[in-house]
Amino acid sequence: MPAASEMALISNALAAYTFIADHPERAALYFVCGVCLGLVLTLFALVVQISCRTDCKSQSSKSGAEQVETNGDSSESDSDWETTSDLSARRHRRFERTLHTNVFTSAEELERAQRLEERERIIREIWMNGQPEFPGTRSLNRYY
Repeated sequence: MPAASEMALISNALAAYTFIADHPERAALYFVCGVCLGLVLTLFALVVQISCRTDCKSQSSKSGAEQVETNGDSSESDSDWETTSDLSARRHRRFERTLHTNVFTSAEELERAQRLEERERIIREIWMNGQPEFPGTRSLNRYY
């Protein structure tokens, strides 16, 4: 004879089946909402993990002398503010470094990329000028 927990499981499964059979649209909506919520939570966890990993690497690279805490004169909120502004300043500096870093390792690669960019610009210009102009409409193509 099955136990009470097994009977409850079977009863819940039958109730779920009858609900899905009676309301397929609502069941599909609940399923899609659950999948979307799971994706959002996974994305949030991934962003937090990457952010924490980046912050932990930058903090562990500091030397022990820089990690000396200030004396108790400053309040807790001031210390939090300094930490937050220091973190944002480090992120800004890191962003600035990536903007000014040359991604090309040789002059030939840089020249090839510039030629490719110029070729794409010419193709875009030819495509824009080749569009037909219909009577009664003004086209911006002639301004490019």
